[in-house]
Amino acid sequence: MYPNLYYAFKDLFGVELEWLRIFNSFGFFVALAFIAAAVVLSSELRRKEREGLLHYKEETIVVGRPATPWELILNFILGFLLGFKIIGLFVSDSPLAKDPQSFIFSKEGSWPMGILLGLLLAVLKWWEKKKRKLARPEQRKVRIWPHDRVGDFVIFGAIFGFLGAKIFHNLENWDQLVRNPVESLLSFSGLTFYGGLICAGFAIIYYAVKHGIKVAHLADGFAPALMLAYAIGRIGCQVSGDGDWGILNSAYITGPDSKAVRATPEQFQEKLTASTSFYIQPGEYDSLSAVPHRSLVAPSFIPVWMIAFAYPHNVIKEGEAIPGCQGDHCTQLPIPVYPTPFYETVACLALFLVIWFTRKRFRYAGQLFGFYLVLNGLERFFIEKIRVNTQYHIFGLHPTQAELISTALVITGVILILYLNRRNALTNQQSH
Repeated sequence: MYPNLYYAFKDLFGVELEWLRIFNSFGFFVALAFIAAAVVLSSELRRKEREGLLHYKEETIVVGRPATPWELILNFILGFLLGFKIIGLFVSDSPLAKDPQSFIFSKEGSWPMGILLGLLLAVLKWWEKKKRKLARPEQRKVRIWPHDRVGDFVIFGAIFGFLGAKIFHNLENWDQLVRNPVESLLSFSGLTFYGGLICAGFAIIYYAVKHGIKVAHLADGFAPALMLAYAIGRIGCQVSGDGDWGILNSAYITGPDSKAVRATPEQFQEKLTASTSFYIQPGEYDSLSAVPHRSLVAPSFIPVWMIAFAYPHNVIKEGEAIPGCQGDHCTQLPIPVYPTPFYETVACLALFLVIWFTRKRFRYAGQLFGFYLVLNGLERFFIEKIRVNTQYHIFGLHPTQAELISTALVITGVILILYLNRRNALTNQQSH
């Protein structure tokens, strides 16, 4: 596992670049996911604009005015935060500098670098506005197409997606929030995709309605983008080992070299018992018999890690100590688990291709997004069967939060497809 890019470069290229510690592996792939989603969304919106389905909106802007005090203050604050924390991370001699996430959320930082970079960005903003200053500021009308707003969509999706993902994760893991509220709320690990999807969706719909963009066509543009982004984001979960893994594979135990070793049922129980302190924790499982597991031996034609993986050096430092390992991330799971992030990456890449090559076959706006909801819900519902998640107890059933939401998404997607088909069929009949 590679908690951050420092470990990746050290393992893959044999070089140790301390400054790479600031780039969390999970965050790196999340950034790639947003970039990929932006490219796909922009492409789809341009296509719909060429087909006359989406139109521009004229807006009035003021050009030639000097920088306002508020603009200068915002640039100074941004520069100060970057200098105080990011540059401060490289120049600080604090022990926390070895752990970028802890450093960023601490009181440590470089005041001189913060003030210097803050002043620099404020001056640059002032100079930029000064160069474009007119003797008399004037109003101009510009045409803004939906694809011009992709950057705004990405920002809204990132901010409200992160907030929603954290809220839903902490609601699902209330015991962890109570035990350590600061880490639970500020850590970049522990994110629930559906929480991010729901909150970001409402924010983007509000933005689209405000700017006169047809929500149905926008949703269809988002369908392939979201599926691809999810697939790439799950690569980050797998590479960093952020805890989004599956249940135990009781056909194996973890060997001293961090690889899965074939085990008998007796050896599995012996290892499980030896790791009682890890598996029996408040808010987790009350007894070893409650720890979920399934036995499956890897077929000869695939690597064992695809069936049983111990996530050595995982970013959340979960598990038991790796023999002979020294450093910040020296833990591994005592019993291998199913690497569900890997499965989801493969499945969602395939589903992205399905959506991409069928996107022009849907007759009515909004149906492609309904199709996405069905595929996404089915994929997540079935992966939950071998995934670790908190279960609810409802009328004798024990679903997870993701199972409840994924089921709702499938039902919503089916209803949306059928409703749009029926509504447009009636409209066509009335027009004739």
